[in-house]
Amino acid sequence: MEAEANSGSPEDSWAFIQRPGEGCRTVPLAGHVGFDSLPDQLVNKSVSQGFCFNILCVGETGLGKSTLMDTLFNTKFEGEPATHTQPGVQLRSNTYDLQESNVGLKLTIVSTVGFGDQINKEDSYKPIMEFIDAQFEAYLQEELKIRRVLHTYHDSRIHACLYFIAPTGHSLKSLDLVTMKKLDSKVNIIPIIAKSDAISKSELTKFKIKITSELVSNGVQIYQFPTDDESVAEINGTMNAHLPFAVIGSTEELKIGNKMMKARQYPWGTVQVENEAHCDFVKLREMLIRINMEDLREQTHSRHYELYRRCKLEEMGFKDTDPDSKPFSLQETYEAKRNEFLGELQKKEEEMRQMFVQRVKEKEAELKEAEKELHEKFDRLKKLHQDEKKKLEDKKKSLDDEVNAFKQRKTAAELLQSQGSQAGGSQTLKRDKEKKNLGFL
Repeated sequence: MEAEANSGSPEDSWAFIQRPGEGCRTVPLAGHVGFDSLPDQLVNKSVSQGFCFNILCVGETGLGKSTLMDTLFNTKFEGEPATHTQPGVQLRSNTYDLQESNVGLKLTIVSTVGFGDQINKEDSYKPIMEFIDAQFEAYLQEELKIRRVLHTYHDSRIHACLYFIAPTGHSLKSLDLVTMKKLDSKVNIIPIIAKSDAISKSELTKFKIKITSELVSNGVQIYQFPTDDESVAEINGTMNAHLPFAVIGSTEELKIGNKMMKARQYPWGTVQVENEAHCDFVKLREMLIRINMEDLREQTHSRHYELYRRCKLEEMGFKDTDPDSKPFSLQETYEAKRNEFLGELQKKEEEMRQMFVQRVKEKEAELKEAEKELHEKFDRLKKLHQDEKKKLEDKKKSLDDEVNAFKQRKTAAELLQSQGSQAGGSQTLKRDKEKKNLGFL
């Protein structure tokens, strides 16, 4: 068998050896093998697992973000109306499980509560960036785990950012330009003009042109619908020219003709949400959900997340090539980073040890100085005590002398007093005797 295979020409050979510099050979099959059912297998597996899609709605309070989401997915989502009294920008995330036919969708809607309501709007974009980075970080941490469960992990990365522009009819606000410029490298931005029925058709056309020119002049990269796929290249190319979409949202259904349609009733007439002559709501729904949802998910993973992952790993010291531009494996990167870390750790330990020794020496010197001062103070107090003791002893001796002198004077006085008393008594007796004798006479 081997001789027969080698004896024939290379074209007739059944060997599947790919020679260097040659392309892969195409071998015709004699019968049906069955791997043409692989797309069906993937579809069935994807359908059974379900899909997830995360939308970030950025815009000032009162531009109809919640109403547009309800209109897009034909569902009344739960949520409390936001006020204009928020002290800062807060991101509110809600996840819903939707079912259409046999396809399940885990939809997450993130709204920016209080965006543009503060007097100082300088840092209004920071909470949004931090939220997006936090979702990237959570996915990266799941990827870096030893035991990963990415097939069941709830992917919370933002796939599409609908940026709501106020229908001023003039130009973009500084807040809009700064925010979109900060977010364009982290998320797929689709700008839309909210409540577009507030301005006339001619003003709306000029407003779209003005917005597009300002985005280009400020270097803001918005999401472009892909045109590399022939099946959607024509419609996506056409829709790219309609950006930003001018949309109207409404959950109220009105009877127009013989049909119930979503519309907004005004004193001067009715605006139909799904009428392309009135607004671009149908275009937005087609581009966002029905045609390019998977591309938005893919762009988020392959572009925005990969950029975040690369920057994060580079900060951690990981790299693909060494200084000589040779391949650098993850193990080598880990070992190099580990050795670098151990070197830095030993260096810090040595610095801490030297610092500890230095501080011990300084403390010993301080203690010795304090001990010397205490000894000097003790000597001073001891001498002072001795001087005070001597003074007290001298004073005691002086007092004792005074007491002795006083006692002597007292004794002498008592003796004189007793002698005086005896002399006075004898004289009295003599006078009494003389008086008695005279009385007898």
